Formats: sequence, structure tokens, C-alpha cells
Amino acid sequence: MQDLRSLIDPDITRAQTLPGEFYTDPRYFALQRETVFARSWHWLADTSAVKTPGDVSPHRLVEGILEEPLLLTRDDADQVHCLSNVCTHRGNLVSEHSGNLRQLMCRYHGRKWRLDGTFSSMPEFAEAQDFPSERDHLARVPFGQWGPFLFAALDPTCTLETWLAPVQERMGWLPLQAFRYSADHSRDYLVRANWALYCDNYLEGFHIPFVHPALSQALDYKQYRTELFDYCNLQVGVAKGSELAFDLPAHHPDAGQRIGGYYFWLFPNLMLNFYPWGLSINIVKPLAADYTRVSFLTYIWREELMDKGAGAGLDRVEREDEEVVECVQKGVRSRIYSRGRYSPAREQCVHHFHRLLTRFMNT
Repeated sequence: MQDLRSLIDPDITRAQTLPGEFYTDPRYFALQRETVFARSWHWLADTSAVKTPGDVSPHRLVEGILEEPLLLTRDDADQVHCLSNVCTHRGNLVSEHSGNLRQLMCRYHGRKWRLDGTFSSMPEFAEAQDFPSERDHLARVPFGQWGPFLFAALDPTCTLETWLAPVQERMGWLPLQAFRYSADHSRDYLVRANWALYCDNYLEGFHIPFVHPALSQALDYKQYRTELFDYCNLQVGVAKGSELAFDLPAHHPDAGQRIGGYYFWLFPNLMLNFYPWGLSINIVKPLAADYTRVSFLTYIWREELMDKGAGAGLDRVEREDEEVVECVQKGVRSRIYSRGRYSPAREQCVHHFHRLLTRFMNT
């Protein structure tokens, strides 16, 4: 496997794209588990998962590639905690189901903890020396909250505040606590393609006129623009003609512009898509080198605006994306294809993603 540091030229006008083998070789996929996903922030849940004191909710951080067992709890002081869900005795899962509890207890041998993860008691350990110790508490995992949304990481490269700063600057004016999850508008998609190939497709509006005829009628392609940040990038979709647009506050950086959609990608696998009606979240979950699950989570703010403008027909847009991405996955397996080039005008975000990805994988 070659040195990845020099794989992507920082000058987009000279750079070549990732080689086809990057999307097909299981060795690259395996390397990403620890170098990329274990060092990044990830969507975990919203606060409804642990709504009242005593609530506990088990989760798997990045199912498919990390599969780290985590546990959200809300203690009697109304504080939310993110803990390892692995018993510090013999490694059993502490909690297998959501519920409301007074304490945590491993059903294997009866070890107990308070809801903040501190050790409480353990039968048959009276003669154990230097027990209990700090190692007997449930480990606390780095996590944080933005609006009603909870994020976690194992060994993050940056703070959650740094990671989310561009989103907060642009969208912090929205009443996020008023957004309500809609199960009817949420679903999973299975895509027979590499997770990074799915991200590549998301990260450019270049394909919109060719792949998404309905979306192309809602957005002004000529005014479509991108912005790059440290661990995030943004695609700004300007509404075409009289199509639905945000009513932006006077202090907003884009005040006076008719923005139909804000498309944030946060490294490595989270998309936050803001529309006048609310928020569509895409979580890209790698299952294998050529297989991906994409979870669409819908949070509605203004239901009367649903199915209007750029935020309409998202299922159709996803199916159109899925079809073309799966076709590209077949193409990059070719023994003839090697690498392509970036459009300096339209693929800045793809180039940004590839530079971040290769940087993380080489450290």
C-alpha cells in the first residue's frame, strides 16, 4: 500500500482523484476503522433517547465498522452521560435494552454502577485486593450536545465545538429544540458501493443537472457554491425563481439571498441538510468495502413547507444517487480505469474530502 500523504495534490488544478482500488481493496477499508472512524465525531442520538431521569439507552457507535457499545444515561440530577456499555468485570454488555432504571447492573455476575457510571457494588469480591479501583467504573466517552442532538467519539482529533462551528455559525439561529423527529419520513437505504464513493457523490453539485431533473428545477445551478472548513464543508443551494427559500434573519451571513438548502458534510460520514421545513440527516455507515447503509433521519420544523422546493422528493433524489453510485462502484473495479481529475469549478468539496481522508489514514 503506497504512502497516502502524497496521493492527493493540494492544488486541485493539478490533483488526480483517488485510485479505483481505494474503493475496492479491503485493506483500505480495514485501515479506515482506526485511523478515520475511531478518531472522529459521530452522530449518536437525540435527547429523546434519554428523556427523563433514570432513562438508559444502548447504542453502537458507527455500526458496521466501529461497532463500539455505548450507553446513554440520564441520572437523578438530570445530567446526561455517555458511557462504555461493557462490564468492567468480564466484558458482558451492561444494558441490552432501553428503559428506566435506578441503577445499572450486569446480568452476568451482578456488578452494579450508578447512572453516572461510577462503581457501586459487586458480590463475592470481599477478598479482592485494591478493589474497587478507577478501572471498575464504566469509562466515560467523549460526547457533547448541539440543540437536541448528541454526538460521541472515541479518540477525537478535534473538539466537538470545532467540528460543528461552521454549522453553528450558519444555522444556530434555528429553533432546533422545536424540530421533531418523523419516523414516517425516515428510513435506511442499502447501497452496493463503498461509503467514500457515496460521500464523493454527495459532495458535488456537478451531477445535479444530469442525475436529478426535479431537483435541478428547484436550484439555480449557476449560483450553486461551496465553502471549505477544517473538518467540514458546505454546499449552498440558491433557490431558482419563486421556489421555496429560507426567511433568513437580518444578521445572517446570507441575509438577502434566496437560499433553498444548506448541505453540510462533516468528516467523515455525516450530512446535515437544512431546508425551510427542517433538517434531513444522512448517516453513512460502512458495512464492507463495497456495501454501505445510509440512514435518513428527518426532523420537521414547519410541516406546512414539506414537499416544497429543494427539500421535496428526497426519496427520489436518494434513489437516483444510489443508482449512479452503484454504477460507479462497478466501474472503479475496472482493470483499465486508474484515476481521474477534479473539476476545479465544481469538485472542491470532493477534493477536500480526499485530502482529509488520506491525511487521517496516514497518521
